Amino acid sequence: MDRIEAANELSFRVGFSGHSGHLRVEPISTVEHPDPVNSLPDFILPPAFPRETPDSIKTYVEETYLSPRLDPEEFSPEKVGRQWDFDWFGRAKVPLEPSLPRSIVVPTWELPFRRQKKGSMQEIWEPKSVQVDVSELIVGAQDSLPRTAGPAKDFLRGSINNRPFRPGGLDESQSLERIHPEGASNGEWVREVLNGGPAQTVTPSLKKGMDLGNLKVYPSSWNVYKDQSSIKSTSDEKLGELSVQFDDLFMKAWEDDVVPEYEGDGPLSEAESVKLEDESNKTDVSSSPNEPELSLLDDIFSVESGGSTTKLDGISDGGGQQKQQAWAVIGGGEGIAERFHELVPDMALDFPFELDKFQKEAIYYLERGESVFVAAHTSAGKTVVAEYAFALASKHCTRAVYTAPIKTISNQKYRDFCGKFDVGLLTGDVSLRPEASCLIMTTEILRSMLYRGADIIRDIEWVIFDEVHYVNDVERGVVWEEVIIMLPRHINFVLLSATVPNTVEFADWIGRTKQKEIRVTGTTKRPVPLEHCLFYSGELYKICENEKFMPQGFKNAKDAFKKKNLTGVGGGTGSYVGVPAAIDGRAQRREHSNRGKQNKHSGSQNLGNFTGTVGGNRNYGNSQNNWGSRRSDANLWLQLINNLSKKSLLPVVIFCFSKNRCDKSADSMYGTDLTSSSEKSEIRVFCDKAFSRLKGSDRNLPQIVRVQSLLHRGIGVHHAGLLPIVKEVVEMLFCRGVIKVLFSTETFAMGVNAPARTVVFDTLRKFDGKEFRQLLPGEYTQMAGRAGRRGLDKIGTVVVMCRDEILEESDLKHVIVGSATRLESQFRLTYIMILHLLRVEELKVEDMLKRSFAEFHAQKKLPEQQQLLMRKLAQPTKAIECIKGEPAIEEYYEMYSDAEKDGSSISEQVMQSPAAQQFLSPGRVVVVKSTSAQDHLLGVVVKAPSANNKQYIVLVLKPNLPVTAQSSQASSNSQDKRNVDFPDGYFMVPKAKRALEEDYCSSVTPRKGSGVINIKLPHCGAAAGVSYEVRGVDVTGFLCICNCKIKIDQARLLEDSSSVAYSRTVQQLLELKSDGNKYPPALDPKKELKLKDMNLVEDYNRWTDLLEKMSKNKCHGCIKLEEHIKLAKEIKRHKEEVNALKFQMSDEALQQMPDFQGRIDVLKDIGCIDADLVVQIKGRVACEMNSGEELICTECLFENQLDDLEPEEAVALMSAFVFQQKNTSEPSLTPKLSQAKKRLYDTAIRLGELQAQFKVQINPEEYARDNLKFGLVEVVYEWAKGTPFADICELTDVPEGLIVRTIVRLDETCREFKNAAAIMGNSALYKKMEIASNAIKRDIVFAASLYITGV
Repeated sequence: MDRIEAANELSFRVGFSGHSGHLRVEPISTVEHPDPVNSLPDFILPPAFPRETPDSIKTYVEETYLSPRLDPEEFSPEKVGRQWDFDWFGRAKVPLEPSLPRSIVVPTWELPFRRQKKGSMQEIWEPKSVQVDVSELIVGAQDSLPRTAGPAKDFLRGSINNRPFRPGGLDESQSLERIHPEGASNGEWVREVLNGGPAQTVTPSLKKGMDLGNLKVYPSSWNVYKDQSSIKSTSDEKLGELSVQFDDLFMKAWEDDVVPEYEGDGPLSEAESVKLEDESNKTDVSSSPNEPELSLLDDIFSVESGGSTTKLDGISDGGGQQKQQAWAVIGGGEGIAERFHELVPDMALDFPFELDKFQKEAIYYLERGESVFVAAHTSAGKTVVAEYAFALASKHCTRAVYTAPIKTISNQKYRDFCGKFDVGLLTGDVSLRPEASCLIMTTEILRSMLYRGADIIRDIEWVIFDEVHYVNDVERGVVWEEVIIMLPRHINFVLLSATVPNTVEFADWIGRTKQKEIRVTGTTKRPVPLEHCLFYSGELYKICENEKFMPQGFKNAKDAFKKKNLTGVGGGTGSYVGVPAAIDGRAQRREHSNRGKQNKHSGSQNLGNFTGTVGGNRNYGNSQNNWGSRRSDANLWLQLINNLSKKSLLPVVIFCFSKNRCDKSADSMYGTDLTSSSEKSEIRVFCDKAFSRLKGSDRNLPQIVRVQSLLHRGIGVHHAGLLPIVKEVVEMLFCRGVIKVLFSTETFAMGVNAPARTVVFDTLRKFDGKEFRQLLPGEYTQMAGRAGRRGLDKIGTVVVMCRDEILEESDLKHVIVGSATRLESQFRLTYIMILHLLRVEELKVEDMLKRSFAEFHAQKKLPEQQQLLMRKLAQPTKAIECIKGEPAIEEYYEMYSDAEKDGSSISEQVMQSPAAQQFLSPGRVVVVKSTSAQDHLLGVVVKAPSANNKQYIVLVLKPNLPVTAQSSQASSNSQDKRNVDFPDGYFMVPKAKRALEEDYCSSVTPRKGSGVINIKLPHCGAAAGVSYEVRGVDVTGFLCICNCKIKIDQARLLEDSSSVAYSRTVQQLLELKSDGNKYPPALDPKKELKLKDMNLVEDYNRWTDLLEKMSKNKCHGCIKLEEHIKLAKEIKRHKEEVNALKFQMSDEALQQMPDFQGRIDVLKDIGCIDADLVVQIKGRVACEMNSGEELICTECLFENQLDDLEPEEAVALMSAFVFQQKNTSEPSLTPKLSQAKKRLYDTAIRLGELQAQFKVQINPEEYARDNLKFGLVEVVYEWAKGTPFADICELTDVPEGLIVRTIVRLDETCREFKNAAAIMGNSALYKKMEIASNAIKRDIVFAASLYITGV
């Protein structure tokens, strides 16, 4: 076909194709023209790819190679809850290098005169050896990071073989001493060998060494010359003049024949050697001609003034600064808020709202790399600080860890932070994205990482502790202290807490422990102010506003209560009492009789009266006298809800302190509907989506059906007995605002960040596991803080329910406006803590105890105690010069003090015996203990105790009192009119000159009196030139009973107050002292008192032996005895004060030291550690046990108690380790399980008895009962066999939520037992635990959290 010319030289041809004759147009290549520009065709096809530019190439490379993405199929939202089996870090293909040795054994060198030689004949010195970490032999290795990295699989969780990182704040002198052992590099060993000493030919830890033959003494002489090296600077010259080298001291001692003097008596004690060194030091320094002599007191004052760098503090400051440093820094933030954007121009995270002042201060300190402590009320915005720490970690390419006390908080924070940061989650049963830069985990997981030396610790820059006031928790508060103490130096703290009184004290403890300043900031201002009201008889009475109590509002409520009771309204509405009072039926109507009974609460009295008791809840509806009818309770709630609804105070959280009370209260509102149709639709759609992940039978569980029915009407229930997925549904719907009324327990306030418009307290009393008590102010504040939604409400309302009684004003004031609970240490020793610390030797158990919050104040006083000790040691001692030769007064004084102590204890025991009291009849001479005078008082029993008077009436002689000065005053107490007004010169008239009546009265026989005491006790007087006193004395007031009696006239002494009778009695007592003895002989306890008590007789014999020894001592009867005894007493008191100070500064003074010693003995006995405190394989297995009690779990494994059980039976028995509820129905067990249960319980009893034997404060029965709870053994057994969840719930009365929680924790226990089996080498147990773990991981128990997967 011919060519057809087209316009502008565009050539093409037309042809036929195929059998059907279709036309086809084909372009023909254009003809080249000399001018290509003018010959361009009008139409050009576009290129297949756009033209590449440098920017496009860069973008392509970044997107393709530099921006890693997760596989969209593997990481789809539907698969978020899965756990993969492959090793995350193994895929990175990191080349593994052989690890360096972690530690070596080196000998320690000792001074020759300090050596304890074994076998005095050969005088062979055997050096001691210590195990030293390789990193510590490197200069500067005291840092927390230099350590060989472990294998990749242990990067996250660590390994039991790893050495933990060095905790921050440790005194670095310990490791620095190991770098250069004392005396190892100064040539002393050469001198020793040359003088014939034994050479160290055998390397420590080896049996044989080099044979150097018989070494002989090499004749040598030592010449010591002054160092002639040039001095670089004057400061070096001064330092050199003051420095003391060991060689110089040793040589000086050698020349002065100091060492031979001691060689004759064998090795020196540690104290003597130290004294010798001190003397040598003092001699060398004082001999310097250029330095003035300094006394010891001058040294002390120089230390006080900061001139010395001696580290006196137990946790010494760096850099040698000895001044009292405040580690908690308050203030200093003036102007930060105003100049914030100037100080922090490039923020790591921008916020869409204006920050508060405390938030700006905290962020500024974080930017400077400082640790902060933020104390503020709930919803004040503390989370902003945590978010900024996350942002800084992302910016610095480091990691941040967020720890929370409750798993619910961890899950909720994971959801909140997921859209903002690269977040991972680590809890006991979930591990999501552990490679993320921001990790959320429970505190127990972080503690495990620290003890096991996980390499991920290297990357952490910030650790955020949320809800720090949780350190007060008795069970888990110790975990927080352990983590704070164990964290390495390079990690900074962000501490978030509610307002507590001792924030600064706690921050000061952390700063002193970690040796870093803690910036304290926060606010006491609430973002939403609160008003507190009482709800009584359908009305709200405001009693507190802006933290100020309003007495008028309380008075109005009290008036309404009185008015209602007077009119008789409400007298028969039931006997529910919403206050903490034990009120019987007769006292309910009497207001005044109820006062003072608020705290007399006991379980038996309140089973029917108190809403918060478990027993009362179980009787709900069974007795109208206990709770009233359900209708009356529903009416009360309806009144409250209607009242709140009219005032637009919904949604409301109602706190009930019982799971059953929550359920019963919600069920009683069966006719209430608070939601609109659109809200019902939203609730229905949400529930359908949430529960769609459950299989059919689980969706129809009674609890799920019941809760859905409540939710559709706008009513919710939240407590620990609910299934986890049900709790999450309730929380999410409440946050959406469709739930109007929520009945909850206290955990909702701690674990969920879901504020409401109003908070209601069903009662202000709770059962804390031990007793019923009133709410603490801190607990009330935590729950009341949920009232008021920031940005939505101007004010939050808190309501306290009052049913048949109004609380006392003092109780309300204490709870509402009282001071919050102080942060207090709950630190206690656990076996797993001791084993971890003994395993690594990096941090001694004593160091952990010293650094606990409980020992904070004692450790803080160490510098003062050190200086006080130095002052006491510097005091000149007084010498006792004996006139009879060598002084023996100290020995005599010891016997004297012991005899005095034994004599007083014997007298107390004797006086309290029935036999002794028979001798205390009228006329018996006794010795009465004196409180004012040094000498005890001689007296006579005038009258024995009677029904009206429980004391003995005794007349005693008062020593050293002038008669003339006392006669007028003493006689004024007498009722005898003849003795009233005496002249100043009164004296005793001779008997021949006395009146006839007096002589007659004194000669008659004593008449029988009526028993009436007409004198006022104490009655004082004077007779025969001696003052006397008649007083009442208890049995314990007698020192001893004398073996003689005198005649007394009881009637004239006590009824007539006759001076003649007193004079005759006093004269008889004086005659008993006329033979030179102070007191007449005492009754013999064995012969005369006939005492049969063996201990008392032994004490008496020891006492008499002491008296006999004292009489034989040459000091006995010395004319200077009294003076010397005073001196000896002063010297002994000085020694005791010095010893007491030394004890307080030692490790032995630590509060928990006795408990530590007992636990060490227990671990030795069961074989976890050996005699040298080296952890054995049994101890390593115990280190793996975190879920259950470590000793019982370890003994269970080593006694092979699980070997004869099937996997289902084994996991069922293991449920006893993790189940926590005390009172449950008795499970029905198979014979095999029953036998295994008894065997395990016997093991626990045996371990409890062993601990009690070693003085650990444990009751064996309670120990076994608290750590082994077999209530869910049958349930777990059936679950492991494949029984549906609905069926296993019928086997027990334990709530569904606790069943799920137990089985989830049981999976973690199986993992721990599996690791333990690997350490033991028990492959059968390893496989059994693997099968058991797979058997329980199914269905609703392990349904993924809605916070993690979304809805």
